[in-house]
Amino acid sequence: MLRRAVMALAAVLAAVLAGHRLLPELGGFTPVLESVLPWVGLGVPLLLAAALASRSVPAIVATLVPAVVWGVLFGPGLLRSPPGGPSDLSVATLNVGVTNSLSGTAVRTVSEGRDLVALQELTPGGPAAKELNNRYPHHYQVGTVGLWSRYPLEGARKVDIGLGWARALRAVTKSPKGEVTVYVMHLASARPGETESRDETLEAAGKLIAEDESERLLLLGDLNTATTDRHREDLVPPLTDAQEQAGQGFGFTWPARFPITRPDHILYRGMTATTATVEEAAGSDHRAAVATLRF
Repeated sequence: MLRRAVMALAAVLAAVLAGHRLLPELGGFTPVLESVLPWVGLGVPLLLAAALASRSVPAIVATLVPAVVWGVLFGPGLLRSPPGGPSDLSVATLNVGVTNSLSGTAVRTVSEGRDLVALQELTPGGPAAKELNNRYPHHYQVGTVGLWSRYPLEGARKVDIGLGWARALRAVTKSPKGEVTVYVMHLASARPGETESRDETLEAAGKLIAEDESERLLLLGDLNTATTDRHREDLVPPLTDAQEQAGQGFGFTWPARFPITRPDHILYRGMTATTATVEEAAGSDHRAAVATLRF
């Protein structure tokens, strides 16, 4: 019985990993499962232990199938090396957390050497915004999102992502190497059985990006959409993910104490990512996503 159970569960695990995009959404459960898809691989060592206990060679071989599938899906990201080289723009994005208790030290760490910093879940007069206002000559905040820039900002305005209140902005930064259109967004949350609002805001974001004819474009923010989420295809492509191109590992950013998924993203077009990583930010329940790009 144990042998058959192990073989059946190994087949199911391999099928979920390889064909998760073919599964029905099940009221929003499957997209949330996809958000933690790499962790599904933890089932492999458990099945292997059971297979060894059964002393069945077919069962042991069966457990190798989901292991291989997991390796094909996620191995390249774990082995990737950042291309490096010269860069023209350094950026960071961070959800500061609803308590806005981000320390001055954390803000300085996240912003150190960065040309652009995007924050989400800001409150009026919060410590994070105050600190960055003192550090950057150019900034724009609307609702709970903000952008701070070393270079002048033009045409800064809020944009509508269908939430009914301001959680997104657009601005053009005038860097010495050329203009870059920057969007900062905080999309609706996605929870098991409650992904409809997130999906609607993701679709709205995709339309904004598709209609924007800017040569160089950045999308920074908490998109509440993991790298492995089926709905991310509204944005990637046409945009490129900095972590997938120039980062090593999964780049998980949430929750800060023990990250298991990546809702925070740096997406772009018209540029090339040279490095991408994640940094801690004391006082936030997220970690910061950072990257450097070359024009």
